[in-house]
Parts: sequence; structure tokens; C-alpha cells
Amino acid sequence: MWSPIPEVKKKAAEAPADDDDEASEKKYRKCEKAGCTATCPVCFASAAERCAKNGYTSRWYHLSCGEHFCNECFDHYYRSHKDGYEKYAAWKRIWTSNGKSEPSPKAFMADQQLPYWVQCTKPDCGKWRQLTKEIQLTPQIAKTYRCGMKLNNSTKAEGSDQCSMPEDLRVAEVSDHWWYSMLILPPLLKDSVAAPFLAAYYPDCVGMSPSCTSTNRLPGESNLGKLEHLKSVPNVTVAGMNKYFQPFYQPNECGKALCVRPDVMELDELYEFPEYSRDPTMYLALRNLILALWYTNCKEALTPQKCVRHIIVRGLVRIRCVQEMERILYFMTRKGLINTGLLSVSPDQSLLPKEYHNKSVIIVGAGAAGLAAARQLHNFGIKVIVLEAKDRIGGRVWDDKTFTGVTVGRGAQIVNGCVNNPMALMCEQLGIKMHKLGEKCDLIQEGGRITDPTIDKRMDFHFNAILDVVSEWRKDKTQHQDVPLGEKIQEIYKAFIQESGIQFSELEEKVLQFHLSNLEYACGSNLSQVSARSWDHNEFFAQFAGDHTLLTVGYSTVIEKLAEGLDIRLNFPVQSIDYSGEEVQVTTADGTVWTTQKVLVTVPLALLQKNAIQFNPPLSEKKMKAINSLGAGVIEKIALQFPYRFWDSKIQGADFFGHVPPNSSQRGLFSVFYDMDPEGKESILMSVVTGDAVATIKNLDDQQVVQQCMTVLRELFKEQEVPDPVKFFVTGWSNDPWLQMAYSFVKTGGSGEAYDIIAEDIQGKVFFAGESSEQGQVKRQGKVHHIAILLSPEPLEIMWYQSCYLEQANTELLGDLHDIPLSPSFFKNKPLDL
Repeated sequence: MWSPIPEVKKKAAEAPADDDDEASEKKYRKCEKAGCTATCPVCFASAAERCAKNGYTSRWYHLSCGEHFCNECFDHYYRSHKDGYEKYAAWKRIWTSNGKSEPSPKAFMADQQLPYWVQCTKPDCGKWRQLTKEIQLTPQIAKTYRCGMKLNNSTKAEGSDQCSMPEDLRVAEVSDHWWYSMLILPPLLKDSVAAPFLAAYYPDCVGMSPSCTSTNRLPGESNLGKLEHLKSVPNVTVAGMNKYFQPFYQPNECGKALCVRPDVMELDELYEFPEYSRDPTMYLALRNLILALWYTNCKEALTPQKCVRHIIVRGLVRIRCVQEMERILYFMTRKGLINTGLLSVSPDQSLLPKEYHNKSVIIVGAGAAGLAAARQLHNFGIKVIVLEAKDRIGGRVWDDKTFTGVTVGRGAQIVNGCVNNPMALMCEQLGIKMHKLGEKCDLIQEGGRITDPTIDKRMDFHFNAILDVVSEWRKDKTQHQDVPLGEKIQEIYKAFIQESGIQFSELEEKVLQFHLSNLEYACGSNLSQVSARSWDHNEFFAQFAGDHTLLTVGYSTVIEKLAEGLDIRLNFPVQSIDYSGEEVQVTTADGTVWTTQKVLVTVPLALLQKNAIQFNPPLSEKKMKAINSLGAGVIEKIALQFPYRFWDSKIQGADFFGHVPPNSSQRGLFSVFYDMDPEGKESILMSVVTGDAVATIKNLDDQQVVQQCMTVLRELFKEQEVPDPVKFFVTGWSNDPWLQMAYSFVKTGGSGEAYDIIAEDIQGKVFFAGESSEQGQVKRQGKVHHIAILLSPEPLEIMWYQSCYLEQANTELLGDLHDIPLSPSFFKNKPLDL
């Protein structure tokens, strides 16, 4: 009968312990998120009167491992009868109207209630500090903040050394991979510089907050209406910015060179940053911001310090964004999307960290490709020597400045397609204006009559229809079934005449010959040598769109700036490259042996075909076959200065006019004439010789060529007196021993893949760049169009970065140097819509 008494006593004694456990459970509750390391969460919001602070709440809402809000603050904003509901509802309306993601309470807290974090800018501090809730972070605050600064009046707080205060322990955790994996919502930047570029996109799909005024649409404008509007106006330009800077694709837009989709990571980006493959929002936000900042001011190098101040986002994730921004900035610099062109960078301010600097490269050839590569490598902090065979730099860029008041290019001078063209970027960096070429091009017959525009349009239609048939024909053809383009055009033309019964007039036949000469102008060769299957292989890649322009100051202005400060050795023709050892030995004609880690060969295709440089070991059979499958196209130019502008009354302000050949044998002989002074003050015409006509003048002296040209001009302006020229030049590119060509083309039986094969490196030591190593010619997409410099601390690799080489992306990309175009679109001076 006494036995129950001890149990009662025992229970009575145990009762207080049970009460303590219950109180403890009420005092502390773990975070809702599995794996969160916060054992005692603290509410950052402090919005509700009964905010749990660091005490008990029925539920902790997780934003990151260091940021939580309590159920009481959740109710404060989410429940319609609470004081904070109107603020949440107003935010929700804006978010829903602009964004695509769910306007959840967590999104509201992350976007509106989390405190900002800012880093001390004192060089020997750099600690992160949490701002008070009422402080709104701005780029100016981020740029100037020092520990203890009172932000209401930008003065320092009391205390002698606020930087000595310890940093919040949560900051150290942000760098860990697991911290990012526990982040509930990706960061969405506020007031991003990229916003004006991306007005057609949902802000939260391109890394921006829909709640900011900079991302707001016009009142009443629906998302669909917005996108439909931009379909008709695809080229979004930003006020005060160069109209040719369009770094982002707009919705439903494609095929534009050097563009990125702001809402999608590209393949090379995914290989470099695989951690963002599941949710790329943070990467897109930072990449888009960096691109926009670069195009906002491309005259100065974009540094991490300049980017950090524009990363405006609440919460600890800002720390992570700043850390990731530096990685992304260096990646984009290596890729050549930013910090490229004509930047002047001092050795102590190199674009890449010091671990990249202990490299050496020799570049063979001081043409546009070689100098562009040398400039970028030099800016990276790498030791570069350029060896040039000629007594001048520039290669196929060579300006004549002896004409009165006008610079005339013996080589390149017209930019075909300015949107995102590296030349447009470099002209902006130099403050150079380009003259937009008009579309008017009258075709003048010998005898002086201007051709009826309706005849030109009709024959242009038939000419393009023939090329369309060629495109259909080649779809199922192999290289072995290839035929000459000229032969295929003639075959299609005859078949059309026979089947349709249409007979063209003599004039129409001549106009067709003009269009064929224009095609030979683009190819750089007689059509009998050009591949019908691959003649326009570059058209399958993204193109430089927009205006065609005349660089009135001449390309040499750009070339000379590229060369500024570089180690360039003139009159040093390279005879051999020996890459059989650990290092590469380059021997020049004077017997000097140069030792380096890597060599970049940028000599013209014609010299490779003639084995002007001996390689040891010899180039592979595959590479030599590719080299010989391409043709070394030749185009010659003539410029004439007259005592007065005799053509003005007939041409009426047009930038160029065409010459209708009297017969097919004279096709390509001075087919287009350009007025070289857009202001109409000086009297200078420039013309070109293409196709078979090149061979007819090759052995003539300059005076004889001028006489032939004057005969043509006097036929075109037969109704008036045409004076003799007071000055002239005639080019002889085919006779130049170190050039021998203008630009390349695919010969019959060849393939555009030859460009890729030529571009392939040899043993990671010898690399190739320039016009003949670009399958897409100058109109390629960013990662394909430029020389890619692939660099890691061990070793340096220079190669083409193309989609077929993505398996090599484990090597850090250091490049996409802007190879100034020297292919048809850069050199040929092709008129618009002929």
C-alpha cells in the first residue's frame, strides 16, 4: 500500500523539469529550412509590435542562413487587418505589373525589408558593415563608405577607430558554397545600369528587381503589348550612348554579332560557372550589369571597384554578389566582351591579376590581327614582342595622307555593318566620327546615261533569285559534288531563260554583269574559282548589322593607337618556327633566334600557302590541305584627285555610283566609284578592280591603269569635260612580297571548315589568327569572331574559342581579342543594296 507513494513523489519531483523543457521549447524554435545552421534565429524585420526578435515564434521564415523573419512580422505584412498590409499590397501591385516571379511575402521581405550591407573602402580595412534599416544604399554611399560613417550627413561617427570593431561573424559564411545553396531567393538588383537596355524583358528574368522605377513600364502597358512594340523597333538605344552599341538581344531578335541574350547563359559561361546552371539569375544580373557599365563608358578600363558601387541589393547576398562580380568581370575581360579595343593600361594596372603576368608571347605580323592581339595581351600584363617583315605596321591597312584634305585608304577604309563592330567601339574610344554611307547608287552606262532604277531593281531581283536557287541546290551536296559558282550561276540562268521564255534586253544583260562583278568584289576572286557550295559560308553566322560607314580619318589612326607602347620590331621577317622543344624558337632573316613560350602567327594566307615560314615539325597534312583549299583573293584600288568635282551635278550628293560594264570581258574594271570627301570640298574619287580585271592590269604601270580609268570616267560623263587628275595612286597588293592578297575565299571543292582547321593550335605552342583563320569572316558571333586568348597560370594558350572547342573550357578563357576585320566585309568597300 506504500508503494505508490514514491512514484507520486517521483512524478512530483520530475514536474519542474518537464515545465523547463516546455518553456525552453517555447523560447527557442529552429529555422523551418532543413540544413540551416542558425540555431537561434534573429528577426531582421522588427516590424510587428510583438516581433520575436531573438526569442520564441511559432515559425521562422528563412531567406538565408543568416537572415530570418518571425511569424509575427510575417502576419504584420501579410494579414489584411494588420498595419503593414497596405505596404505589402502596394509593392505586390507593382511587382505583378512588372515582373514574372511570384510576389510572395518572402520576396517582399528580401526586396524591401532586409538591411543593406556595405564594405569599408579604407584600404587597410575592407570590413563589411550592416546598415540600419532606414538607410537606402546608393552608388555614392558604396563608393565612399568608411566604418562608422554617419550616412545622414556623411561624417564619421564618434570613436577614434571604428575599423577596429570586429566584423559580423555571418560575413565569413557567405563565401562558402553551402551558404549560396541555402539561399531561398536569387538576388535582384535595384536600379541596375542595365535597365535601359533591357526594357523589353521581365526585370526578374534578367536579374533586376521589378519594384524599381527604372524597370517600370508605362502605365497601362501590358507585357505582351510591350514586347509587340519592340518587335517593330528592335534596336533599343540608350540616351547619350553610341547608337551602334547594342550588347543585348531584344526579344525575338537573332543573328546579330557580339550580342548576348540577357536572360540566358551561353555555353562557355555555363562551363566556366556550372554552379549557376540551375538558377542563373545572379550570374545574369552581374553579367548584364558589367556589360552595361562597359558600354556606358568604354574609354576607361572597367575595374571591380567601379562595378561594386552599382551592385544595389539588400541582404548578405550583396557580399556574395561583390565576390562573384570579380570572377565574372575577369572572365568577361578574358573573353573580350569588355576592357578591349584601344585602352591604355599601365603595367601596374593590368586588366588581370598578377598570376597571369609571367607569360611571354611572340606575335608574327603587325597587321590588324597581330596588333589587336598584342594590345590585349599587353593590357593583360603579358610580355609581348611583335615581329614584322615590312618597314611599317598595318599590313593590309595602309592610308595615303598625301591627298589634299582627305585620307584615302589603299586598303581598308569602309566599315560594313557598325552595330557592335569593334571598329565602332574603337572609334568611340578615340572620339572619331564615322560618315554613314547613303543607299543611293546610280548605275551609269558608258555613253553617260543613268540606268532606269526599275531595270536595276528587276535585275537585282533576278540575280538574288539565282543565288537562292544555288542555295537550294547545295543543300544535299558534298564537297566532292561541288562546282564553280560562276558555272552554276550560268547553268541556272540558261535554264531560267529556256523554261520561262523571258528574254532580257542588252542593257539588262549588262546590269546583270554589274551585279556579278559586285559578287566577285565580295568574294575577292573570279567566280570560276569560287565554291558554289561554300561561297557564302560566313552567312550562317551572326552578322554585323546596321549602317555602312566611311572612316574618313583612315584606319591607320586606329592601327597607330593599337601599336602605341608595344614592342614592335620592324624589318624582321620570320623564316622559321621551331616548336619541337619545351619552348618555341623563332628565327628571323638576320639569324636572330627568339625564344618564347607561345607564338601567334598572323601572316596572310598567301604566305602560308607558299611556305614562307618553315615549321619544325612541319605543319600537318590536314592543316596544309585546309590552307590550300582556300583562295588568296586579290582586289586593287585606284584613287584620283581632280582640280574640281565634275561629277556633282550628275551624282547629286550620292556617296558612290556604279559603272555598267559594256560587256562581260570588262566586268570588274572600275565597277564602283566612291566620293572620298563626304563634305564635298575636295575632289577625290576611288575605284576598285576585281575578278579577271585584276589580271589585266597586273603588268601595267600606274600611268597606264590611270589612263584606262580615265577612259571609263569620260565615257560615264560623256556630256561634259572630265579633267585630268592632279594626283593618283594605284595599289599593287598582289605584287607585295609580304602580303600578296586582299582576303580569302573558299575555292571549288573546299569548305568553310578549313578556316577552323587553320585556326587550330599546334601542341598548345603555335597559334594562328587573322582573316584566314575565321570561318565566319568578320561577321561572327562574339565567341567565334575574335582571337581567343586562353590563359591559365600553367600554361598560356592562345586559340579560337568556338563551340566545337568547349571541351577545353576547363582552361580559363583569356580572350576573344577583337581581330580587326580584314575579310570581305572589312576590306571590300561594298556598296549598299547594289
